[in-house]
Amino acid sequence: MKSFTEGLPVARDGSCLPWFTYSMISFLSGKIRSDMRVFEYGSGHSTLWWSDRVSSIISCEHDLDWYNYLKQKIPPNVTYIYCPLDRGGKYSQTILKHSKKFDIVVIDGRDRINCAKNALKALKDDGAIVWDNSDRQQYLEGYAYLIERGFRRIDFQGLGPIGTREWCTSIFYRDNNCFKI
Repeated sequence: MKSFTEGLPVARDGSCLPWFTYSMISFLSGKIRSDMRVFEYGSGHSTLWWSDRVSSIISCEHDLDWYNYLKQKIPPNVTYIYCPLDRGGKYSQTILKHSKKFDIVVIDGRDRINCAKNALKALKDDGAIVWDNSDRQQYLEGYAYLIERGFRRIDFQGLGPIGTREWCTSIFYRDNNCFKI
């Protein structure tokens, strides 16, 4: 109720929550480790939530107003990048500019199909992808791209912070993955 009344993805105590389904948040809370590295397309309360739980997070944001707002709240273990949206261009390729690979890639921004394609080049062998709003038909090509490359999918359907309707957040993973699923 607190998230609904405040219009922000927060827990009962006011702490930040990612704007994922509650079932996904519960799953991740039991699986993520403090030594993990995360790359996130799209920033927000999820950026702050991840920063409390993993060693480092790189977050790429396309909306300059939102970037400037959130920038003031970013802790030291977050590398926060502003990159204007250009479909199939620099935004989706931002992940490729980092030499160390990632345990988790979060796809919750724009140009999601191209983000998924580029994510595979920067994902550890045991890495996983968290894809929010994975019930949207416009991303079918991206889901198929991952499945064709050996990923499996688990859907976490239900309510989440702020929301009054159900949606889906999914994990795409391979054998011997960092979540041990």
